[in-house]
Amino acid sequence: MAWWGRLLGLGLAVWLFCLAPAGAEDFNKRSLIGMNFAGQDLTDASFVKAVLRQTNFQGTDLRGVSFFGANLDQANLAGANLTGATLDTALMTHTNLTNAILTSAYAYLTNFSGADITGADFTDVGLRRDAQLLLCERARGVNPVTGVATRESLGCRS
Repeated sequence: MAWWGRLLGLGLAVWLFCLAPAGAEDFNKRSLIGMNFAGQDLTDASFVKAVLRQTNFQGTDLRGVSFFGANLDQANLAGANLTGATLDTALMTHTNLTNAILTSAYAYLTNFSGADITGADFTDVGLRRDAQLLLCERARGVNPVTGVATRESLGCRS
């Protein structure tokens, strides 16, 4: 195969595997401090390494969203659907996650210090054991959509 054919094939592979799905919003590395995304459908959007301090995502559909390395300090994610989201290395300090759905999200190196997790559903979320134990200390409530208790979803011991 000629060199241009290989280059075209490589370009196609990069396009297929690295770019966001068609129609998905790309907010990567943007500063969106205090923005209001409340109630929007942002399914599969990408906020990789974005600065989202004090941003309002209340009731927003964030299924499949990537918040990898994002700063969500003091953000409002109350009632948001984060099913299948990537939260790894995100800073979610003092974030409002009241009644949020985080089912099957990946949050292995996420910092949840001071976050309000009342009624949040963490079913099948990938967490470090130490983060799980810290979240269990504050876990209370039942998610009004899924009906799952926060403590149960985190696998907390009685």
